[in-house]
Amino acid sequence: MTVVKVRIGFGLGARTSVNGADFLALVDDLERLQFDSLWMSERIASHAPDPVVAMSMAAARTSRLKVGMSVMVLPGRNPVVLAKELATLDVMSGGRLLPAFGLGAADAREHNSFAVTRETRAAIFNEALHIMRACWTEESVTFHGRHFSFDDVSVLPKPIQNPPDVWLAGIADSELRRVGRLADGWLPSFITPTEAEVGWHKINDEAARNDRTIDPEHFGVLIPYSLDAIPEQVIATVVSRRSSEVDPNDIIPVGWQRLVELIHKFIAVGASKFVVIPMGAHADVNWTAHLEEAASILKPLEN
Repeated sequence: MTVVKVRIGFGLGARTSVNGADFLALVDDLERLQFDSLWMSERIASHAPDPVVAMSMAAARTSRLKVGMSVMVLPGRNPVVLAKELATLDVMSGGRLLPAFGLGAADAREHNSFAVTRETRAAIFNEALHIMRACWTEESVTFHGRHFSFDDVSVLPKPIQNPPDVWLAGIADSELRRVGRLADGWLPSFITPTEAEVGWHKINDEAARNDRTIDPEHFGVLIPYSLDAIPEQVIATVVSRRSSEVDPNDIIPVGWQRLVELIHKFIAVGASKFVVIPMGAHADVNWTAHLEEAASILKPLEN
């Protein structure tokens, strides 16, 4: 079996309320405690900060912490403008950008916020990702598709990473095939180790059918966790959409010990990059104490 480097990142979920000075203090702690990365989720109708703004603030305060999206909604954005924004961030951060994209939450209101429909978002996504990569790697880009059309567009500066590896989310079969065809890495969430192992095989099979290979280092998992109980809202809005055969405790560990055990199970099936996201109310959390405890328990898992 290929030996991969285990890395632990920390994420702020779509329901986070960490903003302002609290966010900056959290970033400082992540850098001091040598977490691998900070990941920002996206939800228009929540207090979660915009990922590009938050990543820029975090990168400006740090020198080693990587910054990523878990995940950014791509359909509904201008891919040329976004390519410019992310290339700029990659240059200004010294190549610490970890771009990850998805189709968006299964919520009609969120789709409306991005001015896309559920039926068209996948086709828009495919074109937009192609355009962004071209903008990062080619001096001049001409593209004529169903959703975007332009001639002789040049985007500068080019990112330091040549180009940045793009991670995609999703666990449906159509999403796994998209990862295999288009992505450099996979970052699913709310998934069991068994499902992740099956999904990774499907992704690599699809990649092979498209004459591609995906770096074995690029099998990641986003793991939500709780230190007391799984919030009822999370069970109602997320876990309930899964098969009734899936125990919520198998995808959202409660307590540090269960989180560590679950990470070990994912490592056993080949995953190596992890984003842990605390569930529940964040208003009263002492983030410094929480992150120090997390680092003491999770950092030893890295190799």
